Amino acid sequence: MSAAKKIPKLMDPDLIEHRRSSHEAWHALEIMSEFVDATERLKQITPAVSIFGSARTAPDHPYYQLTEEIARQLSEAGFSVISGGGPGIMEAANKGAYYARSPSIGLNIELPHEQKGNQYQDISQTFHHFFMRKVMFVKYASAYVVMPGGFGTLDELMEALTLIQTGKSRKIPIILVHEPFWRGMLDWFRNTLVAEGMVSPDDMDLVQVIDDPAAVVEAIFKHYETRGFELSPAERQIQLYL
Repeated sequence: MSAAKKIPKLMDPDLIEHRRSSHEAWHALEIMSEFVDATERLKQITPAVSIFGSARTAPDHPYYQLTEEIARQLSEAGFSVISGGGPGIMEAANKGAYYARSPSIGLNIELPHEQKGNQYQDISQTFHHFFMRKVMFVKYASAYVVMPGGFGTLDELMEALTLIQTGKSRKIPIILVHEPFWRGMLDWFRNTLVAEGMVSPDDMDLVQVIDDPAAVVEAIFKHYETRGFELSPAERQIQLYL
């Protein structure tokens, strides 16, 4: 047999492009399906508070116990509590709400090294796409409570700050818990970002630092005391285009 006959026939370039385009189209439909499914399951949970923090925090750690207490008090006050659905701070947030008055929601994510969902979820929604999951954290949150954490926690914090700063999301309380952990970052914000004109001095007002669980709940109610939790028509329009 000649060498030429051993070489497989190359696929037609037009056929390759057609298959690639078809795959991308189906992927777009999968994204739409994920959005619709999550929206239908979560639309009744408001008012809600999203809580973020490290997945590496053990149950006997003070951060875990503080998160559980904050979530419990938020739940007793009538807020659904949303977390990432995994271990560590996410578990503490779900656990605090699960044994209290209001729903505990976990927005889980499929990862290469699979994240195991915690057992304290009244509503569990799993996402294939990080960006879709992040939309849901913002879309249904009346406030963000940010506990100590790593890159994922910082990603969620910066996402919220950017959306609010640029007017792509309504203004909600963003509360950082445990001042010593956040001190260096906030000093850098003031001494570098503000000092060099990268952000406005007023942008520092987008975050609060509160360490006491009861004060966290009080700060959220204070933000809404003159307007209530219902979205205005303008805010509904903003949230529609998140």
